[in-house]
Amino acid sequence: MIRVGVVGHRGYAGLPDVLQTLEELSPGLGFELHFEPEIHEAAGYGHALGDPSQLDVMLTLGGDGTLLRGARLLETHQVPILGVNLGRLGFLTSCGGEELEPALERFAAGEYTAERRMALEACTSRHGTQQWRALNDIVLHKGGFARVVRLHVLVDSELIGAYAADGIIVSTPTGSTAYSLSAGGPVVVPSLDSIVLTPISPHTLTVRPVVLPPDAEVSVRAEDGPDELLVTIDGQVGATFSPGDVLNVKRAANPVLVVRFPESTFFARMRLKLG
Repeated sequence: MIRVGVVGHRGYAGLPDVLQTLEELSPGLGFELHFEPEIHEAAGYGHALGDPSQLDVMLTLGGDGTLLRGARLLETHQVPILGVNLGRLGFLTSCGGEELEPALERFAAGEYTAERRMALEACTSRHGTQQWRALNDIVLHKGGFARVVRLHVLVDSELIGAYAADGIIVSTPTGSTAYSLSAGGPVVVPSLDSIVLTPISPHTLTVRPVVLPPDAEVSVRAEDGPDELLVTIDGQVGATFSPGDVLNVKRAANPVLVVRFPESTFFARMRLKLG
C-alpha cells in the first residue's frame, strides 16, 4: 500500500474533478489517501492526514504555492512531492491536471525520479529559537512603506556591503525562477546547489545579485528604515523585523524531494513556462 498525503487549494475550479479521479484510481494503484482537513471535507472519503513521516508521497493539488505549502507540512521528512498544476504557471509542479491519471500510474510503477532540491533555514535575533524552512526564498522587505531600507549584508561574518534598497531576497536555485528572477536575479539550474542574494530595487546601479556557495551563512541587519519590516518565507508565512534585528540564513540540513518524469527537464519547463 502506498500512503499518499493530499493537500490542495479549494479555490481551483478543477479540484472536484481531480478528487473524483483520485477516488476512482486509488484502489487499482494501491493508494491509501490521507487528506488535510479542508480537502478531506471536500473529498468525503479517505483518511485524515496525520504524521507526515509515515507518508510515501505528498500529492499537492493547485499551483506552485500549494506545493510550497506541502513542502512546509513535511518539515524535514524525506517524502517526494508530486505536484499537480491546476493553475497557470506551475513551474515546480510535476504534471497538469489533465495528465493526472498517467502521472499517478507512472508514479505507482516507479517511473520517475525524485529530484533533491536544496532548502534554506532562517532565524532572527528577535524570535529566539524559532526557525523557518524555505524551498524558494526568504525575503526581508519593507512591506507597504515607501521608504528605503539600509541593510548590512554579511557572508560568513564578512561584510559584503551596505545596501540601500526596498529589501533583499535570499533564494535557493529552485527559487531563482520565482521572486528573485522578477527582481533581476539570475536563473540557476536546480542541480547546482548555491545561495542567491538579490537586492530589491537597489538605489545604486552598481549593486548586483551575488551567487554564493551552498555552505555560506548569510546575515542581514537593517540599520534604518520603517519601524517594522517583514521577513517572509516562500511568500506565505513570516514575521516582523525591526532595525537592529539580525536575519540569519543558511542551507537546511535536508533537501526537498520533487517528483520529475523523464521528459520534464528543467530547460523544457523553462521554455514552456517562461517563454
